[in-house]
Amino acid sequence: MLISTTQDLKAFCDRLAAETFVTVDTEFMREKTYWPKLCLIQLGGESEARCIDPLAEGIDLSPVFELMANEKVLKVFHAARQDLEIFLHESGQMPTPVFDTQVAAMVCGFGDSVGYETLVSSIANRRIDKTLRFTDWARRPLSQKQLAYALGDVTHLRTVYLSLRDTLGQSGRECWLDQEMAYLLDPAHYRVVPEEAWKRLKARSRSPRFLGLLRELAAWRERTAQERDIPRNRLLRDEGLLEIAASAPTTVEALSELRSVSRGLAEGAMGEGILAAVRRAQKLTDRDLPLLPEREELPHGLGAVIDLLRVLLKMRCDETGVAQKLVATSHDLERIAADDNADVPALDGWRRTVFGEDALKLKHGKLALALAPDGRSLRTLPVED
Repeated sequence: MLISTTQDLKAFCDRLAAETFVTVDTEFMREKTYWPKLCLIQLGGESEARCIDPLAEGIDLSPVFELMANEKVLKVFHAARQDLEIFLHESGQMPTPVFDTQVAAMVCGFGDSVGYETLVSSIANRRIDKTLRFTDWARRPLSQKQLAYALGDVTHLRTVYLSLRDTLGQSGRECWLDQEMAYLLDPAHYRVVPEEAWKRLKARSRSPRFLGLLRELAAWRERTAQERDIPRNRLLRDEGLLEIAASAPTTVEALSELRSVSRGLAEGAMGEGILAAVRRAQKLTDRDLPLLPEREELPHGLGAVIDLLRVLLKMRCDETGVAQKLVATSHDLERIAADDNADVPALDGWRRTVFGEDALKLKHGKLALALAPDGRSLRTLPVED
């Protein structure tokens, strides 16, 4: 059940390379590290499924990475984002091609972000024991119960995939999923650029000088957290960065007086890193300072239009069996209400066919919403000029 040698791993991956698709899952820990610590890999083929121990002494995971890069074998995940991030970090390349059953289920009418247990219950008619969900996967040895639980995440996935694949084929929506997979497989979504880290922080001030300080401090924290492989907030919390940026200390004494900074931190290497970031920020010219984009103010009186668009969205998604979250966000609805040519996904590709075109017609009075004769459902009616 558990592969712990390179020889066994290569033989197993060679067998899987002859399959048309394999199911994949990982178990990892990241509470104490910046980078996710890969603790277990589960792979399933048509007739066998095994767990692979990445922590086994001397094991070389190259056969797994070669399988992930094999374009002749489809890799099936459920909620793939974190798994893809791990493979990208460990091997430097993204698995391809990929099928995400969570996204496929959203296209096939299972609702927003449907869980694996729900799909297994609905499609495979099996129950999954999730009592080991929060187990310590880094501890060795792993018990047979842990391994059996982990294998369940790839054995049932085969049945789920085959069902969703057939449903997509019958509905002609394979291309819908292709667009989502292309987005999911873009490495840019997984790489953290330290100089962009400040944008995740909730800064109240819009002062360019303050933002310049915050950018340098956040970049220092990100790089240091990556180098030391510790969570960024364990290094220094967001509130601490914001406080330092607001006060701009230039000496150890000034830094140690801040509520979020201890004397020991201020006097050590961490303190020097912080003060160096402050000095770099102070040398920036006005031209080099970052700016926040201007807040987009919606035109007055669009609230009712947005509400109608939201009703239409729910109606169209109910009719087509597609999760609302996949078609349009609240931001999309606001932008459509304000601008016919808004640069939002809901006005492009298959989303425009499902919802966008009718949204524009509704907005311009060419489509009306009305209760159906049964008084329990809605329908749309064309409006004559």
